[in-house]
Amino acid sequence: LLYNDKKDVPPVIETETGPTYKLQKARLGMRRVRPWVWAPFTNPARTDNVSFSHWRRVADEGKEYPFAKFNKKIEIPKYTDIEYKEHLVSETWTQEETDRLFDMCEWFDLRFIIIQARWNLGEYENTVKRSIEDLKDRYYSVCNTLTKIRGGSVNESKMYDAEHETRRKQQLERLYSRTPKQIEEEQMLIQEMRKIEARKRDRDRKTQDLQKLISAVDKQNDSRKSLKIDKKTTHHRKRVTVPVRPTRVDPNNFEATTIKFPDIKNSGVSTRSQRMKMPANVSQKKVKNVEQALESLKIKLNPIPTEDI
Repeated sequence: LLYNDKKDVPPVIETETGPTYKLQKARLGMRRVRPWVWAPFTNPARTDNVSFSHWRRVADEGKEYPFAKFNKKIEIPKYTDIEYKEHLVSETWTQEETDRLFDMCEWFDLRFIIIQARWNLGEYENTVKRSIEDLKDRYYSVCNTLTKIRGGSVNESKMYDAEHETRRKQQLERLYSRTPKQIEEEQMLIQEMRKIEARKRDRDRKTQDLQKLISAVDKQNDSRKSLKIDKKTTHHRKRVTVPVRPTRVDPNNFEATTIKFPDIKNSGVSTRSQRMKMPANVSQKKVKNVEQALESLKIKLNPIPTEDI
């Protein structure tokens, strides 16, 4: 009972910690209590004007029932027979069914699950059976048509795709109806996929590390060659210009001159920016040459990966 937020150890001996619940007294005011009366009332949300009674303050006499403001009614659009014949005729729905649908929508405040459960009850037992998607599709299509013919804006229209909703529920039903064996097999496949991705990342990382080592060795060899040339020039005290022979490259042999970018063959979605990444097996010297060529042509190093680029 003496434990507090500071997580101190409770004492073994009783201690006084100030005023406790035993010492506190109720603080009663000296004002007079407001009078209450047992009075009848009517709820304006009801249409039968039935009267009930409850305790109410005398000062609140004549005021509206306070809980009536929570009775929110949904505005269901109405249509005339002329509007129905000109714009709302359907091959799968009759006017009587449409009228009954809108009456039930107003009665049950667009609770389509209740509407569908009561659609074939009583005298309507032999009517055409409708699913929740059929009821929603008919209701929203009529509302959108009425909004359009009455000059409403496009933002007021309500979008509903019955086919998409049906497929979504079918997929959920398949998902929930899986057996434990199927769930275990799916988890095993997911783990195998993660292992494959991890091995691929390790392979790419090792390839990059190897490329860095190769580029570092190339730089060391270049620096050693430059040092040897400098020593020879200082020893003979004269500069010898070594003509560099231009490499002969066959213009028809594109495999020797171009960079082979990896093909994106993975299943699923891929971005164009992945195709523009420089392969890991390209040397740093060639990468710098490509960057210098792009800068000389005034082209960005990482342009927006559109289809043309």
